[in-house]
Amino acid sequence: MDPSDLAWILTSFALVSMMFPGLSLLYGGMLGGHQVLNTFMMVMSSLGIIAFVYILYGHGLVLGNSIGGWGIIGNPLEYVGFRSVMEDDGAGGMMWAGFYILFAAISLALVSSGAAGRMRFGAWLVFGVLWFTFVYAPLAHWVFAISNPETGYVGGWMKNILEFHDFAGGTAVHMNAGASGLALAMVLGRRHTMSVRPHNLPLLIIGAGMIIAGWFGFNGGTAGGANFLASYVVVTSLLAAAGGMMGFIIVERLVSGKPTFFGLITGTIAGLVAITPAADAVNPLGAFAVGAVGAIIAFWAISWKTTHRVDDSFDVFAVHGMAGIAGAIFIIFFADPAAPAGLAGIFAGGELSLLWREPLASIVTLGYAFGMTWIIATLLNKIMPLRITAEEEYEGIDGSEHAESAYQLNSTGIGMASRSNFGADIPKEPVIPTQQVGVDKQIIENRKA
Repeated sequence: MDPSDLAWILTSFALVSMMFPGLSLLYGGMLGGHQVLNTFMMVMSSLGIIAFVYILYGHGLVLGNSIGGWGIIGNPLEYVGFRSVMEDDGAGGMMWAGFYILFAAISLALVSSGAAGRMRFGAWLVFGVLWFTFVYAPLAHWVFAISNPETGYVGGWMKNILEFHDFAGGTAVHMNAGASGLALAMVLGRRHTMSVRPHNLPLLIIGAGMIIAGWFGFNGGTAGGANFLASYVVVTSLLAAAGGMMGFIIVERLVSGKPTFFGLITGTIAGLVAITPAADAVNPLGAFAVGAVGAIIAFWAISWKTTHRVDDSFDVFAVHGMAGIAGAIFIIFFADPAAPAGLAGIFAGGELSLLWREPLASIVTLGYAFGMTWIIATLLNKIMPLRITAEEEYEGIDGSEHAESAYQLNSTGIGMASRSNFGADIPKEPVIPTQQVGVDKQIIENRKA
């Protein structure tokens, strides 16, 4: 591999790594103050869970030669312990293996949206291993494993037989995480303290800024080197983020009368999700448009979730699942043959086969991810309880699961809590408004009755 290409991929690697603390801050600020550390733990632990299983057998499942040549799953024994990728192959094999670890780990971190504030941490660790093995790894193999007839290597069926277009993981990462998060949320049920509002909105801009930077590495690194494609998809990603930002706050203003900072951040992330499958297939104006369309669809999906009282805490189904679908569908109609991918959408006289390839890939991804995650969570719940108790939830999952608290009240106001004596300084009551405490107590009493 050319040194300049290697340098860019390593830079992208570092940028994607920033998404974990960024996602922690973004999600942590969206919940009550007595759930923030558990959110940090779930997001950051995703990297630890995935790194272990990926090194052990995951790389084979994702990129190993397809078992039986069917394109369903890779051979888990092919890269056990990374033994086959430790040598310099001249193509950056070790680096790409690490890059795929980050893709898988950020996908699991997104799934935490369906569990935040109410899932036992030990159960989350077990769930993460099972989810990667039976949900993420097969989908990633279908999408990322590209066949090579010259070497006899057989990849995934979705990429090589269906031949749909997905530049950087709109299916395996975003649609997958969205459907999986929704399934996990339905199995766990709603939080008793669901009415607690976001406790720290300024954290969102810090987290979102790190995620935007990480996305440039996510999409730019997928280009494979320091080349024109990398610069193209970084710019289209930026434009889609801007389009998502504007699309969300405009529709929010029209529907509710007030554009919000929360909405601005949500729309920005939705725009980045929407461009992920289409980053190399649309022109700059189309990139702005796909971001705006993705954000508007995410707004509608959030409204649907609220109406049906589904406790998808961080709106991963709306922002990642539905916006990801928007990006895939946008390719069908607006792909520009002048863009690097060379695809022609319907409005550019393209082939009608796009009308079924992209939707079929999206439907299969959503159906498989939702169904398998629901089965895993349901069966696991029969073996080990997934949820904390109502009392533990009211007291705060940070204290019950981690013996820590992000904040404490003292005579001078809110300060950082000490961790001395493993949580001895944790306040007995969650740091939430007095009126809300009364509401939450009444909710629990009513449920007991």
